[in-house]
Amino acid sequence: MEFVSMFCLFAFISCSLLLLHSIFNLFAFGIKKLPLPPGTLGRPYIGETFQLYSQNPSVFFASKVKKYGSIFKTHILGCPCVMISSPEAAKLVLVTKAHLFKPTFPASKERMLGKQAIFFHQGDYHAKLRKLVLRAFLPESIKNIVSDIESIAKSSLESLEGRLINTYQEMKTYTFNVALLSIFGKDDMLYREDLKRCYYILETGYNSMPINLPGTLFHKSMKARKELANILAKIISVRRETKQNHTDLLGSFMGDQADLSDEQIADNIIGVIFAARDTTASVLTWILKYIGENPTVLQAVTEEQEGIMREKEENGEGQVLTWPDTKKMPMTTRVIQETLRAASILSFTFREAVEDVEFEGYLIPKGWKVLPLFRNIHHSPDNFPEPEKFDPSRFEVSPKPNTFIPFGNGVHSCPGNELAKLEILILVHHLTTKYRWSMMGPHNGIQYGPFALPQNGLPIMLSHKTSS
Repeated sequence: MEFVSMFCLFAFISCSLLLLHSIFNLFAFGIKKLPLPPGTLGRPYIGETFQLYSQNPSVFFASKVKKYGSIFKTHILGCPCVMISSPEAAKLVLVTKAHLFKPTFPASKERMLGKQAIFFHQGDYHAKLRKLVLRAFLPESIKNIVSDIESIAKSSLESLEGRLINTYQEMKTYTFNVALLSIFGKDDMLYREDLKRCYYILETGYNSMPINLPGTLFHKSMKARKELANILAKIISVRRETKQNHTDLLGSFMGDQADLSDEQIADNIIGVIFAARDTTASVLTWILKYIGENPTVLQAVTEEQEGIMREKEENGEGQVLTWPDTKKMPMTTRVIQETLRAASILSFTFREAVEDVEFEGYLIPKGWKVLPLFRNIHHSPDNFPEPEKFDPSRFEVSPKPNTFIPFGNGVHSCPGNELAKLEILILVHHLTTKYRWSMMGPHNGIQYGPFALPQNGLPIMLSHKTSS
């Protein structure tokens, strides 16, 4: 009901005014000769949101592209939008003319993550934050926590052994714990359960109507966010008292050169947890499904990972993974790449025109959302032959420019992609060398909202190879 309310109320108040403003601009400033992109805006207030989210988004995109071409207008999530589906147009929005299209999120998500979070900014402040995040997430930093991530992966898998599990939910727990490690090092141990409890409540309201009244999801989530900020303040205070140097993300944010307030630090930590958790968990869930359905691929990955174990044993190195070991996994890396393409966890990203923009002969009015369609680009046969086939070998050669953009592109591309790939490689190593799994019940269906996921989060039974 929260989701429906957002369209009926918020769309009427904000986007109807935006449409009137756009129409006024068309005639007031002499650019009426430029037409809006072709397409339809759907029903009043609701637009075409239900058509998009009630089915495979590829069906919606394909029907629009077939009818209108690679650029078209629509109306989703309460706002008028322009969708673009060509690699060249995506590059223009995300890279070449990125200054004309700012990142944007629903109002409820912005308030919950915090207005100082990196996602909502451009210019110098964004550049400073990105530099601080990259300092903690580049290979030079994360290679020092390989053994810690491995410990989390091993304990996670051991806890799942011998029982029916929801893969997606368990992978969310794993990626949450890795996120905490990358942010706080080992300083979060005292507050880990409280951090988890508060964040889990907070995330339930991400797509809710931003009305802060008792009884609403938004109100409950904002209470949890306030408590989460208080916990973060305690961790920051302890850090300041100890005066120790840390190489984790919090250490980067608290450095003398960072010059960030406690509020700015808290907003960005919550934002990083948001970015690091669900998307990586979704990728891991799809990997289990794809390689479970493709025995030849599973065998190739398993042989690669077992080969690393044998080499380490022959060299007397023990079984603990190292950073160089993760660079000996080309087949597994191609599986990750193909999963990112085939699943296209993020179907699109949101940008907002900061001024009236002329785009391929059309007008994009100021305030309209612009959505590069990652899924459409990744599933185009022009870019990837037989796009519905899971085929990691296609990444033995580099894709054509701007056709593979699972982490976005340009200055707003995901700064944590190296960490995400590392935690996936480590978990897949232990999963394929030590365990087998069986998918339980129907597993051909896909559920959408907001991420594409295997049906019911992919229920599986996990067992140790030696136990049977």
